[in-house]
Amino acid sequence: MKDKKVLIISSEVVPYLPNTEQAFNSFQIPKCVNEKGGQTRIFMPRYGLINERRHQLHEVIRLSGMNLVINELDTPLIIKVASIPKERMQVYFIDNEDFFKRRAVLRDDKGNLFDDNDDRMVFFTKGVIETVKKLNWSPDIIHLHGWFTSLFPLYLKTLYKDEPLFQDSKLVTSVYPKDFEGPMSEELKAKIAHDKIEDESIDHLAKASYENLMQVNATHADGFVIASEAVDQKTLATLKSTKKPLLEYADTHQEDAYVNFYTEKIC
Repeated sequence: MKDKKVLIISSEVVPYLPNTEQAFNSFQIPKCVNEKGGQTRIFMPRYGLINERRHQLHEVIRLSGMNLVINELDTPLIIKVASIPKERMQVYFIDNEDFFKRRAVLRDDKGNLFDDNDDRMVFFTKGVIETVKKLNWSPDIIHLHGWFTSLFPLYLKTLYKDEPLFQDSKLVTSVYPKDFEGPMSEELKAKIAHDKIEDESIDHLAKASYENLMQVNATHADGFVIASEAVDQKTLATLKSTKKPLLEYADTHQEDAYVNFYTEKIC
């Protein structure tokens, strides 16, 4: 892994959010890559429940200030950064007053998904890509965690397909248990269509169910990690039907499992 660049994109990362499987993996994998001589950067949303003072977040003025068009509306992008204590890892936070100020992650206090999670997904996706472009940091591997990151493979293989920075980047998706029923949005396809992405690429998102998000992800990603033993069988079948490289859950516990997967199966 020496000098390989790995971009970690996740909706949850330890120590900024509770220690779920996803949050732990989003910390542990880049830590392992660093120890093997690789370079990493981590991106996540800056939710309002993250204590900026405790974690020493600060705005990066040279990266902030652009507006992203989301559903035909100009939306300001703010970038903040912090370093994980005792680790050589920088975390970049995608921030916006409308989408991420609330003191919650993806659900309200009754456990319901927020109605604007579709806008938040598109904003987060485009915000990360545009920020990486500003950093001029070309990742060898982009490792995605959780359904909230499902649009990255689609956008990178369509809207940003001619962007030189990502021409050689390989996309790996870590899949976790299904955690919502029904469509998370009835409007996601229409909102993505504003970015001039062809209908045939997003037909599945007319009904943005968990299964259909995984289907769109699987179409464009280069490899998959089964990151929990509780991943449902329908999702497993979808991923395996692609015949793309797949790291089984049982193998993720082996020493250097992710680094070996990157170097032997993906790069």
